[in-house]
Amino acid sequence: MNREQGTENRGRMNIFRRVFYPKAKSANTHTEKNKTFSENSLTFDDEFSKFKVDPFNDTFLSNAWVNIAVNILIRNLARADFVIERDGVEISNGQLFSLFRKPNENLSRYDLWKETAAWWLLEGEAFWWFGADYSGGIPKELHILNPRKLQLEGEGLELRGEIVNKPRRWFYHVGAELVPIFSDEIIHFRDWNPWNPLRGVNPLVSLYLELEQDYYANKANSTLLKNNAIPQGLLKTEQTLRPEEADALERRWESKYGQVKAGRKIAVLGKGTSFEALSFDPNVVKLFELKRWNLYTILAKFGIPPRVANISDRSSALSGKDTKEQHSAFWQYTLIPLLRQFEQILEAQFFMRFGLKETGRFDLWDIPELAENEDSQSKRDIAEINAGIKTINDVLKERGKETKPWGDVWHKPKHLTSCDDEGKA
Repeated sequence: MNREQGTENRGRMNIFRRVFYPKAKSANTHTEKNKTFSENSLTFDDEFSKFKVDPFNDTFLSNAWVNIAVNILIRNLARADFVIERDGVEISNGQLFSLFRKPNENLSRYDLWKETAAWWLLEGEAFWWFGADYSGGIPKELHILNPRKLQLEGEGLELRGEIVNKPRRWFYHVGAELVPIFSDEIIHFRDWNPWNPLRGVNPLVSLYLELEQDYYANKANSTLLKNNAIPQGLLKTEQTLRPEEADALERRWESKYGQVKAGRKIAVLGKGTSFEALSFDPNVVKLFELKRWNLYTILAKFGIPPRVANISDRSSALSGKDTKEQHSAFWQYTLIPLLRQFEQILEAQFFMRFGLKETGRFDLWDIPELAENEDSQSKRDIAEINAGIKTINDVLKERGKETKPWGDVWHKPKHLTSCDDEGKA
C-alpha cells in the first residue's frame, strides 16, 4: 500500500469504527448517544427500520423457501472446521491460527464462514475486509462487508482487458458517505458472472419468474383466506326487515338455540333475498401446485435434496436409507464443492498473496453424514492395498496425509503365497 494513502486511511477510521466497533465509548453528547441503532450497524441502516420490502430484490426476506434453503446451507457449511496447515501438519498457535479462530472481537470463526456463505448464496459474492487499522502485511482482523453497499471504482465502464485487471478502489456506503477501501485490503469471494467479470451475480437471477409467481400466489392465497367469510347459517324471510328487527331476530335465535361456534355469524336475509356460496375457482387450486413446483425449483437451484429440508414425497415416509443417502449427497455434491471453492479463493487471494508457506483447508472428519462413505472408502483402500493395487503411501497421498518412510513397499498378506510365472507355488 502507498504511504500516500495514510492520510486517507486515518480520515476514514472514525467512520468505520462507528460501524464495526459499536461497543467503543464515545465522547459525544448525550443526544448523540441516543441516536438510533441504524446509524451504527451494518445491517440496519439503509432505512431498514421503516421495513420497506422489495420482494424481488430481497428474496431472503420475502420468500420463505429461499430463507429456509439459505439457512440450511450456511448452518451446515459452518460445521466444517477450517484448519491451517504447514507441510501437511496442522498448526494450533501463531498469528494465522488466531486470525481464523477469532477474526475480530465481534465475530466467531463459526460466524465468519456462516456469513460469508450467506452473502455468497444471496449475492454471488462476499467480501472480507482487513479493518480500519490495517497498514500492510498479514491482517490482524477480518470483517464481513455487505456486498450491496460496495461499489467498485469505474464500475459500469466498458470492460476491456486493461480495465478489468487494473487495481482500483472500492467505495463503501456508510450512511450518506462513500468511504474508499483499497483493493489490497479486501478478499473478494466471487462467483462467475457472465455480465460483469468484476462482480459476482445473484444465483437466483434465473429464477426471477418463479419467485415472482410465488410472491403473487401467496398474495392471492392471503386475499382468498381473508375474504372467505361464508356464513354458517341463514335466516330467510319474505318480509321487509329494518336493521333493528334483523338484530332482534338474531338475538332471539341465539337465546333459544345457542351462539354459533367458530366465530361465525348468523345472516338474516329478508324480502326474498337468498344466499349462494361460491366454490373455489379451479385456477385458485392451481396456485397450490404452482407453489409446490416453485419450492422444488428453489431447492434444486441451491442443491438441497427434499429430505434435507424435511420434505417427503406423499407416497413415502421421511426415514430410512433414502434419507441418509440424501443427506450424504447434500454434502458430497453441494457443500463440499462450495468449501473447495472457498479454499481455492483463499489460496490465491490470501496465502499466495502474502507468500505464506501455510495453507488452509476444511476438515470434514467429524461430519457424521460422511462417516459411512469414509468407512466404505477405507474398506476399499485396505482391499486394494492387500491386493497390491495401491501402497500405503498412495492412500495417504489421496487423503492429504503425511507419507510413511516404509509406505512405498507392499507387504504381502499372510494368506497369500508366492508363485512363479507358471503359477506354481
